[in-house]
Amino acid sequence: MSAGKGFRPFRVVAKLPESSIITSFHLEPVQAEDWQPFAPGQFLVFRLPALDGAILRNYSISGPAETGRYRISVKREPAAAGFAAGLGSGFLHDQVKVGDLVEAQGPRGDFVLDRTSDRPVVLISGGVGLTPMVAMLHDLAQAGRRVVFLHGCENGDVHALRDEVIGLAVINPLLTAHFCYRNPSADDRANARFHSEGVITRALLQSLLCLDDYEVYLCGPPPFMQALYPMLCGLGVPEARIAYEFFGPATVLKDTPVSKPVAEPAAQADGAIIVRFAASGKEALWDARADSLLSFAEDQGLTPDFSCRAGICGTCVTRILSGRVEYFEEPLDELAEGEALLCCSKPVGPIVLDL
Repeated sequence: MSAGKGFRPFRVVAKLPESSIITSFHLEPVQAEDWQPFAPGQFLVFRLPALDGAILRNYSISGPAETGRYRISVKREPAAAGFAAGLGSGFLHDQVKVGDLVEAQGPRGDFVLDRTSDRPVVLISGGVGLTPMVAMLHDLAQAGRRVVFLHGCENGDVHALRDEVIGLAVINPLLTAHFCYRNPSADDRANARFHSEGVITRALLQSLLCLDDYEVYLCGPPPFMQALYPMLCGLGVPEARIAYEFFGPATVLKDTPVSKPVAEPAAQADGAIIVRFAASGKEALWDARADSLLSFAEDQGLTPDFSCRAGICGTCVTRILSGRVEYFEEPLDELAEGEALLCCSKPVGPIVLDL
């Protein structure tokens, strides 16, 4: 889905704590015409100040499709191996106050609710991965589709937007909400704030999901996603019915078959596109079903560097030795001549990549 306008200023009109680690920011454009409609599940890219200039961070829109305003709900991120402690989230939590201006671009992203479908929907989230799910939940409130909302987190202290989800369940008899706490507190138990304890298991999924042709949306940190994806497939949910997005460094959730190298390129059918990876010496016939050149390269057994898989971070930039690409998601930053972002591009014709 194409991005909105470039970076533009937004005013913080509300800053509300949602849990001990998550705060919501309500944003309105300084210029009314800078507001762009969004599909539930999309995110905004923020340009935030840092010691060495600026950093880019993307945050999902967590609120309803309210014209003229966006809501993001941001987790204060602790330090991770090799990274400083939450530069973007720390700045928003500690420095930004109501009335301040921030710069954002978008909305962006293809992890969006299919509004054209009438199938029942399962929304499964872990931690702060619930933010795009809540936006979807608002959109589904009046859609007449059966919805199961399943959220896993540590306990009630860190559980954001809980009352909002419960309120939507009260007004929508087709919505079932289930909260799974890994380590519930005594207060959680006393106030019955959760429905199950531990982690989301196959047995729990089976108890919530009766036999049906569901569309599943999955969002959370990589370990959560890597546990849930095969579990859903094992329950008979077709891969084509599972849409997912990572919160944290992106990865892949399944092993994909390696495409056979093309032995005789000249003998291929008219219109065939040959992709050659010069550094590795591999060559393959482009598969139009591939999501991107990045996923196609992975199909060939290559391991290009990547992070966001959304055209934002620039990690997967690769030199084009010959040929050209087209973008299905415009890169956030302009690329140098002869470069391509593999995660959001596909070949226009025969191409040779320095990979």
